[in-house]
Amino acid sequence: MTTAQEFGNAVSRPAGTVSIAGVLWPTYKVVALLVGLIVFAGVAVMTSTAAAAVLSGAGAATVVWLTAGLLNPSKS
Repeated sequence: MTTAQEFGNAVSRPAGTVSIAGVLWPTYKVVALLVGLIVFAGVAVMTSTAAAAVLSGAGAATVVWLTAGLLNPSKS
């Protein structure tokens, strides 16, 4: 794929989306997953227990995902 084709693909996708493996994801979903990963890693380092880390990371990602999804005017 040439640079011009890549530029055309980037311009043609809607604002507020990220292309992951050719699939357009709303930015807030990617942010929610990253927040969950960061919380998971932080709790895992602080507590050294997998259960607390997984539940905390999943909870944080869910809260961010749902809150940002409700606040985002364009639904995907």
